[in-house]
Order: sequence, then C-alpha cells, then structure tokens
Amino acid sequence: MTSVAEAPPATFDRLRYAGVFVLLFLFGTETFLISPLLPTIAESIAVSESAAAASVTAYVLVYAVFAPFLGLLSDRFGRRRALVAGTVLFVLSNAGAALSGDLTTLVLSRGLAGLAAAAAGPAIWAHIAETAPDAVRGRALGLGMALFSTGQVLGVPLGGLLAGAAGWRSAFWALTAGTALAIPLLLRQVPAQEAAGVAPGGSVRALLAGWGDPVLRRALLVNTAFNAANLGAFTFLGAVLVQRFDLSVEALGLVGILVGAGSITGSLLGGRLGDRARAAGRNHLPLLALWGVTLAVGIALAVRGPGLVLALAGVVVWFVASGGFVTDQQTLAGTVAPELRATSSAWLTSTMYAGTGLGAWAVGSFSDVADGTLLVGTVLALVAALGGLLVSATLRRR
Repeated sequence: MTSVAEAPPATFDRLRYAGVFVLLFLFGTETFLISPLLPTIAESIAVSESAAAASVTAYVLVYAVFAPFLGLLSDRFGRRRALVAGTVLFVLSNAGAALSGDLTTLVLSRGLAGLAAAAAGPAIWAHIAETAPDAVRGRALGLGMALFSTGQVLGVPLGGLLAGAAGWRSAFWALTAGTALAIPLLLRQVPAQEAAGVAPGGSVRALLAGWGDPVLRRALLVNTAFNAANLGAFTFLGAVLVQRFDLSVEALGLVGILVGAGSITGSLLGGRLGDRARAAGRNHLPLLALWGVTLAVGIALAVRGPGLVLALAGVVVWFVASGGFVTDQQTLAGTVAPELRATSSAWLTSTMYAGTGLGAWAVGSFSDVADGTLLVGTVLALVAALGGLLVSATLRRR
C-alpha cells in the first residue's frame, strides 16, 4: 500500500525581507535614541532639557495622529509607494536632526521622522502579512517585531556611545546612512503592486472601516486596555524599582536589557505559538487572553514580588507577554480583513499610544506609584484578557 507523501512545510525566507527588517530595526532604534542625548542636545542648542524633550513628543504625536491616514493610503495605493516615500522622508528627517542648530528645526525634523515612520510602519506589517506563507505568517511578523524590539533596546546605549565618541549629531547621521542603504533593498524586494483596495465609500468611511468589523473593533479596544496596563505602568517601573530596592541609574540600565530580552522572546514565541495553533486547525485559540493574564502576573511580580530576583523575573515575564501580544495583534490585523491590513496596523499603533497615555495618567493619580502600578496594571491586564476571550469568541462565529 503506497503512502501519500505529505506536502513539505512552508519555509520562511528571511533574506526576502532584509530591507523591511533593517527598517524595523532602525525605527526601533529611533524610538529611544534621543533619551541619552537630551542633556547634550539641550546644551548644544542652548535650551533646557524639558524644552528639548519636545522633540520626543513631536515624533510620538505625529505618528499617533497620522498613522491611520497613511495606512489608508498604503491600502489604496500599494505598499511599495508608502514604503519608499516613508523611507526617503526618514533619511531627510534624520539628516535634518543632525543639522539642527535650534529647537524649532530639531522639533520639525523629529515630527517629520514620526510622519516617515507612520507612512512606512503600517506598510511594512501589511507587506509581511500578505507575502509570507500562511503557515509561517506569525513567525515572520514575530521576527520583525523582535528586530524592532532589538533596536529599541540598543537605541539608548548606541546613542550614548556615538555621542560620547563623535558628538550627538553622529547618532542621527548613522540613522541617515543606515536608512539610505536600505532603499536599494526595498526597491528590489518589495514589488510594485496594484492598489490593494479598501472598504467602499469615502475616505472617512474607509478610514473607520476597521472599527466597523466586530473582530477588529474588539481587538483595538483590547489593544487600548492592554497597553494602558503594559506601557502605562512601565512609565513608572523605574520609580517603583528605585523605591523598592534603591537601584542606581546604571542598574536601571541593566533592567532595560531584561525588558528587551523579554520583548524579543515574546515576539518570537508569539509568532510560533500562533502558527502552530493555526496549523492544527485551532485558529481561534485565545492567545490574546493568555498574554493578558501573563502580563498581570508579570506586573504583580515586578511590583510586589519578594526580593530583587523575583521582581526582575517579573519584568521579564511582563515583556514576554508584551512581545507575544503585539505579534498576535499584528497577525490578527493582517489576516481578518486583508483589504485593511495597513489601516488596521496603523490603528493598533494609535490605540497603543492612547492606552499608554491613559494608563500613565491613571497610575500617576495615585499618591504611591507602586500601588498605582500594581492596581492599574493588573486590573487592566485582566480586562484585556477578558476582551481577548471576546475576540476569540467573535472569531469562532465568523
């Protein structure tokens, strides 16, 4: 009796995505690059550190506001155009930051960098989701998220090293050069395509179409709650650890390495778990709920775990949950409504920033930030877990 040979498993060609992976690493680096440079930049352009911090706000605010609109353009006019336009703007913005001689120029250049990332970021996630084989889509998105997280972790030490060796402007020149080198890869690896097509109706209706889909709407609300717990509470993690263990600035820097290690591990793990669940026919496995519960445990350990070792273990668990959740959300956004991939991904970023702001405000309203971090973080993480179950239930009914 002859046996029927099984189809070979789908493989993930990492080199095919080298260009967008380089961009994700650079975007991640940009996120925290300016943090160690603020005192030097402020002195160089003769402003206070609080005034120089407006350059950070400009990046985040522009990204959060414009990402959904630029994601819609990517869905309508194709990934390649959005990617190339965003990458060119990123080159120009970092060159502008390197040449800045006053606060206005620096803030404008950082705002332009936010616009560049808002154009290219959603297009990158959509490109990976629609070109990676179904069986390894989560793995591909997880690797992209891991590289983004690696950039975030390395951004602070790299910025400090470059500033110490060649001045703060050298950090932005390095980003300029690295991004420019990625453009030929993008042109070769991201094919020209027809407009992807979006929901019918005018631009406003198309922009809000994701909120009309029951699965995406619930996923976006869960995203808001999860990141209010995750990044909102993280705003005060350093203060909590200093309060509990009297850690030095250098020790807090090492905690940042644990944050990055947890994020990278969670991103890769989330992608693999999701792919295995789908391969086994369990498409509706409530992974979002799993990450919500894991986040609650991590926050509780970090804030109240007995002893420094358990508290630091809690930090790792916390960010394993964070990395896994983000990867699964990107996979969901890239799968549920293919015609809205970039727009949905952009809304994930916008709701992430909204949740971060709400969570930070809620924790900051407590007189004791440790109590606020524990209560707001764990309660909202469990709310997100319940919301994740609702997302899974909605998926089962589709």
